[in-house]
Amino acid sequence: MSSPAPAVDLDRLLAAARSMRRPLELPRECFAAKVGAALITAAGDLFTGVNLDLACGIGFCAEHSAVAEMLKTRQTRVAAVAAVGRRGVLPPCGRCRELLIQIDAANAETAVLVAPGVTVPLGDLLPRHWYPSEAEEEA
Repeated sequence: MSSPAPAVDLDRLLAAARSMRRPLELPRECFAAKVGAALITAAGDLFTGVNLDLACGIGFCAEHSAVAEMLKTRQTRVAAVAAVGRRGVLPPCGRCRELLIQIDAANAETAVLVAPGVTVPLGDLLPRHWYPSEAEEEA
């Protein structure tokens, strides 16, 4: 059974995501840090990340970068996540939603910032998810 998520300071989360957004032009029309992300773990730790866009289509989202930082500390439970691009708050793409739920099924409860001050549980963004919860696996 997971412990309750800490109260999340959404202003701090959003500020951390915004601080990562410092676009860097790389050779051949490739870019880094056009999107910044931040997440707060169930333990209350803050991790940040940036995206990487490459001409050949590979790269990664800012949320992936933040998750990788978190995993280095052996944590998997995310209390809240936010990403910011040039137009403001960006809800996570499908790939990022999958990543979050697959590293810990309890992340279905993760508060996802979808607009300034507005969160939605990750599970609501992934209804009828194909990846079974532990309870479903035991049934």
